Amino acid sequence: MRSQQLLCDIAAGLVRFDGGTGTVLASRGLKAGERPEKWNLTHPEEIVDLHKGYFLAGANIVKSNTFGANRLHYTEEELAELIRAGIALAKEARDAADACDGGKAHRYIALDIGPLGVLLEPYGTLSFETAVSYFAEAVRVGSAAGADCILIETMTDAYETKAAVLAAKENSTLPVFVTNTYDKNGKMMTGADPEAMTALLEGLSVDAIGLNCSTGPVEMLSVVKRLVAAASIPVIVNPNAGLPRVDDNGNTVYDLSPADFASAVREIVSAGARIIGGCCGTTPDYIRAVTEATADMTPCVVTKKHRSVVSSYTHAVEIGGARPVLIGERINPTGKKKLKEALRAGDIDHILSLAEKQENEGAQILDVNVGLPEIDEAEMLSRVVREIQSVSNLPLQIDTGDPVAMERALRLYNGKALLNSVSGKEESMAAVFPLAKKYGGVVVALTLDESGIPETADGRVEIARKILARAKEYGLSEEDLLFDPLTLTVSTDKNAPRVTLEAIRRIREELKCNTSLGVSNVSFGLPTRDFLNGTFFSLALSAGLNAAIMNPASLEMQKSYHAYLALMGIDEGCADYIDFTARAEAFSLPTGAQTVGAAPVAPAPVADSSPLKAAILGGRAEKCALEAETVARAHGALYVVEQEIIPALDTVGKEFESGKRFLPQLLSAAEAAKAAFSALSPYFESEKGAVSKGKVILATVKGDVHDIGKNIVKVVLESYGYTVADLGRDVPPEAILDAARRENAALVGLSALMTTTVPAMAETVALLHRELPAVRVAVGGAVLTQDYADTIGADFYCKDAIDTVHAAERVYGQG
Repeated sequence: MRSQQLLCDIAAGLVRFDGGTGTVLASRGLKAGERPEKWNLTHPEEIVDLHKGYFLAGANIVKSNTFGANRLHYTEEELAELIRAGIALAKEARDAADACDGGKAHRYIALDIGPLGVLLEPYGTLSFETAVSYFAEAVRVGSAAGADCILIETMTDAYETKAAVLAAKENSTLPVFVTNTYDKNGKMMTGADPEAMTALLEGLSVDAIGLNCSTGPVEMLSVVKRLVAAASIPVIVNPNAGLPRVDDNGNTVYDLSPADFASAVREIVSAGARIIGGCCGTTPDYIRAVTEATADMTPCVVTKKHRSVVSSYTHAVEIGGARPVLIGERINPTGKKKLKEALRAGDIDHILSLAEKQENEGAQILDVNVGLPEIDEAEMLSRVVREIQSVSNLPLQIDTGDPVAMERALRLYNGKALLNSVSGKEESMAAVFPLAKKYGGVVVALTLDESGIPETADGRVEIARKILARAKEYGLSEEDLLFDPLTLTVSTDKNAPRVTLEAIRRIREELKCNTSLGVSNVSFGLPTRDFLNGTFFSLALSAGLNAAIMNPASLEMQKSYHAYLALMGIDEGCADYIDFTARAEAFSLPTGAQTVGAAPVAPAPVADSSPLKAAILGGRAEKCALEAETVARAHGALYVVEQEIIPALDTVGKEFESGKRFLPQLLSAAEAAKAAFSALSPYFESEKGAVSKGKVILATVKGDVHDIGKNIVKVVLESYGYTVADLGRDVPPEAILDAARRENAALVGLSALMTTTVPAMAETVALLHRELPAVRVAVGGAVLTQDYADTIGADFYCKDAIDTVHAAERVYGQG
């Protein structure tokens, strides 16, 4: 079977993809804004010739001309026809190439799947499951038509990437390759770094990962090295032919020659890439140069990293590294009356405040348990996981004994989760291990079985052995498990702590597995529990504990943790310890008190943070609306806007630009600010002044069907008080001109994702400047650069939404 042979070829040596499609077809007559995949029906001879040229240039895999073929752009019948034709033309090209050289090379066809062009909920309008269904349609047709593998490429969002991978895995048995796009800072559009994507995609069991588009090979090298260091599967690199620019004749060209490109790709292979090719601007000449330049190279061996990693939508957290991990325990209704009331009432804001507080106190992962007998746990857990991920970028521990609730939450989770938990009971392992294998995740394994919790360390280690053996039968390994040898209270069994500590040591030494504990259980029923918790935590860390489920507000446990890091040489220069002591000095533990919980640790200070500002920074829309009304009643609506909302958004914008916040957090803050503006509307009716700071026209240019960037800009501009007229996507220049004239707008924002649609952007800019010379034009999109924007005559180049706000402020005299 070809797909299996392809995997064997990758294991044996270098494998090469083809190069660009849209940019090559543009040189052959593809019109500005015309969709390349339509050429499968209108110009089939050109598609066959292109694929054949790539095969004869040395490419082992060509991508079907189906990058933009999905249900957002085509009907079900059109989609099927285009994809079937795309695969058939690639097959025809393969046969023609084989006829030319006798079929001496192994040649394969990848079903090419690109992004849908819209943002998924909660930041966009498309649901996760709808996205999965759209990708699934393409997968089913392409697989049946005879593709040898599936390439999911040019993905800018971790969540959409997950939707596409699930669709591929659930609707075919073909190998799945994924390449994402990263900016110059090594981040995807929605914040994911290479380590986070490695954790997510390896958890989903894809066959190779990598990056494509966005930049040239030189700029990609740093990300390639990070992927190779993190990944236990082959790495793919398909760069552009350098950065795009417009030449004197108005044509889009790239700044690297085939020879320069090939030389840079040699460095990429030396850095560890195993699958190489090209993207925008590359042609068969580029792939021929790469083939010749790398013919003598033996790629690096792909090594198993044996790292236990979970992730959020932005970053990964390693369990089992030098630094033990703190898991915040507060989102668990056991013994928490207020949380129980919030769950019954559906008060998500209280839960989000717990998440925000624990993150500020130093938790690195958040446990999420919503189990109450009187609520729908599956529905509530999914809702809470989704809401927490909209305000926090910490990885989550999905904590439930209900397999249905676990799967629903795990499926929509944006990252690779920690799963709490499985036990040595056969029923438990049969329910949880398949979920961990399908969706990815590190499973907390409790050392108990049908006979209960063993009283001895021997008994607990034997259960751990049994769990590990069964996990391997499901395709899991040591790094996929996090053993909890269970903490029992010392007040009822004086030997309980010693048994737990011995079990930790032996699981670490004998099974080579990582361990976790719910530390505070040791002190149940005793006074001033934090004293015992802190000391027991120190002992457990010394015994080899890798992760602790704990209250991050506990002074004694934080003292133990930071002292341990400093004393073991993990905390370089004792910097974290010094920072911790500066925050903790203001607190003291009450002596002799019958404390049930723990003394608090001072959170990191938030400068000049009113309740409304804090709600905006935390992305909590409901609280924003309430706080805005409260302040407006006392000071008026204009005061709220000028002294509360805009300063808070400025803080968010600065933190976004500096990399402290990521796109989902930016959008959450923007939506929260919009909720505040909405609550203020009645107050403005009785006050002088208008809510709007100015009007902005937004549009994706003719021929481009991608909405993501424009929609993000719309949300952020509205949050700053601008009125936005959104014309949608695939908008002709004349329609944009008419809207600007009709709305009397001083600023027009244009978006384009594809290189082939930049000429339409240039045409629109020229028309606006000719007909409405007072109007300023801002441009942005994945293919744009400052030089590119200057060449087409744009007034502003905006790399992101905050840049567009700055442009609006300059136009309307506020910046």
